[in-house]
Parts: sequence; structure tokens; C-alpha cells
Amino acid sequence: MGFVQLTEAYPWDAVVPYRERAREHPDGLVDLSIGTPVDPTPAVVREALAAAADAPGYPTAHGTPALREAVAAWFAARRGVPNLDPDGVLPTVGSKELVATLPSLLGLGAEDIVVVPSVAYPTYAVGARLAGAQVLVADDAEAWAGNPAVRLVWVNSPSNPTGAVLPAEHLRQVVTAARELGAVVASDECYAELPWTQPWVGSGVPCLLQRDVSGGDHTGLLVVYSLSKQSNLAGYRAAFAAGDARLVDAVLQLRRHMGMMVPAPVQAATIAALGDPSHVQAQRERYLRRREALLTALTGAGYVVDHSEAGLYLWVRQEGAGDCWSMLGDFADRGILAGPGVFYGAASGEHLRVALTAPDAQIEQAVSRLSL
Repeated sequence: MGFVQLTEAYPWDAVVPYRERAREHPDGLVDLSIGTPVDPTPAVVREALAAAADAPGYPTAHGTPALREAVAAWFAARRGVPNLDPDGVLPTVGSKELVATLPSLLGLGAEDIVVVPSVAYPTYAVGARLAGAQVLVADDAEAWAGNPAVRLVWVNSPSNPTGAVLPAEHLRQVVTAARELGAVVASDECYAELPWTQPWVGSGVPCLLQRDVSGGDHTGLLVVYSLSKQSNLAGYRAAFAAGDARLVDAVLQLRRHMGMMVPAPVQAATIAALGDPSHVQAQRERYLRRREALLTALTGAGYVVDHSEAGLYLWVRQEGAGDCWSMLGDFADRGILAGPGVFYGAASGEHLRVALTAPDAQIEQAVSRLSL
């Protein structure tokens, strides 16, 4: 019996030597690589989790009606989507597991194509390979419009790793082209509550489900969202997908067989988090301070920051300086660890991804080291 090699070795293993190099700095390591939240989980969320801790029975894979209604209300209040059917909401165990399994849950196979962005979270492509499907790397709908083999199209806005935001017009073109093929469009919008530049601070990051993108019809559309970033709930694995209720039901039936259920206390905590925008704003202000400090230090040190309009990262390169690995070494010599851009596609080998998710004291250290 053999095993199918779905992908290369886990890419972050290649960073270990740079981590050790950075640890040798006299003042220690400042880790700006992975982007793990470090600030406290909001009290309102922890209290809700504790209050729901007596949960002897199995939760449902579809989540409680209260959870689904809370997600629909959040989409109306925060994402410009007043017409989301609560039956079109599906709680997930973090967003990554759904990204990895969605092609399989849709029944895709060797004759089918999954479209992924050219600079992207690698799990989009890993999920396609897990299903045995083909991967097409493309950013514009023109590259695949009219191709009947296209069955799933991933978009990611704000982008991980670049922080770029797709305007509503771009999303609308994707939806139009996909609907002509009967393909599903899945939009990873996990950083949507963290915009930094205009017009997104004022108008909000466009959502796949909003009327001027979807035409008010959510057929074939699915948004993936996580509370890890905006609410510091990475350890809770609190996330959900939402959109086409019939599509959600088809995915749900398979997930019931798989036992993919979000624990009842986490569902209660999710409701509390979605109902309390004040902690999201407070966290956004923390990240904004860190972003401004790092942005100033990086540009002052001669680096160029591209995109980075939203999200938890700065997308950094050095003019005429070659690849990300040499930059990673330069950062490591300062005791700073970042993420190699090449992990996110061949088109991003000149960039580093620098996370805002470090305590204030460590951000200050990084700023000081970059200023030397």
C-alpha cells in the first residue's frame, strides 16, 4: 500500500534555522512570523464559555438556532448583508479545516479544477489535491471563464499574506463568470474587520454576499470567516461559513457523518463575541498602533511595504535585494523572525510577511532593532 504525496513537507520547518539564528540575538527573539494572536481573549467571551461549560450532550453539526441567527445578524450589522438565511450558516472547527476539505465535500475529483490566487494561503491548493482535483493559479476571471472543468473558485480578501483588498467590481466579475459555469465561489474573508487604509476604513471591506456583488442572490456562494483574529479566539477554533443555504445543507450532511461539530461552549462563546463589537474595535486599535510603529521602522530602514491595506501583516520587500531568504537572514541577525513570501506562491519570492501579532514590548524591540 502506497501513500499519495499531496504536498511538500510542512513549509515552516524550513524556517527553524532562522529561528535559531534569531534566538542568538543578545536581547532574544522577536517572533513576527506565524501571526498567532497574543492578546487576552475578551472577558465577555470567556464568561460565555464558562456559563455554557455544563454540556453533557452532543452539539449539532449545524449549530444552535441562536448561533446561526447571531451570525446572520452579524453579517447584517458588520458586512452589509441583510438577507442572509440563518439556515445558510455552518459553524466550523476553525476556518482552515473547511478550506482543506471543501473540494472533497463538494465531490470534486480528477476532472475538476479548483482556482486559487497566485499569492495565497497554501491550504487552498492542498485541499484541491486532497480531493484529487486540478489546481489552476489565476487572479482574474478571464483566465478561466468559460472553462467547464472549473468547479470551485477561491478568492481571499483581505489577502493572507499581502493584505490586498478586492473591490466589489472584481468580486462581481468572479461571481458572474462562475455562475455561467455552475461553479461555487468561496471567499475567505477572515481579516475583513481589520482594514487600515481608505476607502476600506470608511466603506468597509467588500463581502462576496453583499448585494452589489451577488445581486442579492447567494446561490453558489460561500463566505468563510474566523474569529481567531478579531476576537483572539484562535485557541477556541471558532469559525463559520455562510451563504447558499442549499450548498450549506449539502456540505452539512457529509459533516454530520464525519462528526465535524463545534463544541457547545464554543458556540455560546461565538454568540457572545459576535454580539460585542466593542472588543473588536479595541483589538483593532492595538493592531493599528503596532502596524504604524512597524511600518515607520521598516520604511525608515529602506524596506518597501506593498499592499497591506488590511489584515494582520505587512508585505515587505527590499528594492533590488533578491529573494526572501536573504531578507529573512537579515531580519534574523536583528533577532527578528518573519515569514518567507515564497510559502505563498512562486510569485511572492521577493517578499517577507511581517506579523503584527506580538506583544507591545516586543514590537518596540523590533522597531528599535530595525532603526539601528
